[in-house]
Amino acid sequence: MKVYLDNCCFNRDNTMLKDEGMRILVEQLGIVEAERFISLLRREPFDYTKWRQGLYKNVSLDDFLQNAQEYRKTNGGQHE
Repeated sequence: MKVYLDNCCFNRDNTMLKDEGMRILVEQLGIVEAERFISLLRREPFDYTKWRQGLYKNVSLDDFLQNAQEYRKTNGGQHE
């Protein structure tokens, strides 16, 4: 999965953010799985902050940074 971060992400209004998020979900998962993902979030209690804190719980900082550097080398610093 490609990471999409740049300065424009912080200047978007809510509609633009939802549109871009859905586009990325559909691109990565396909329409059916993207809709399924959205319905899971709506149906089950979901605390994004707790989820995010546990996302890299078992990854050391050195491993995380090495993966980020390898990703940047492989993708030439480009994002989609």
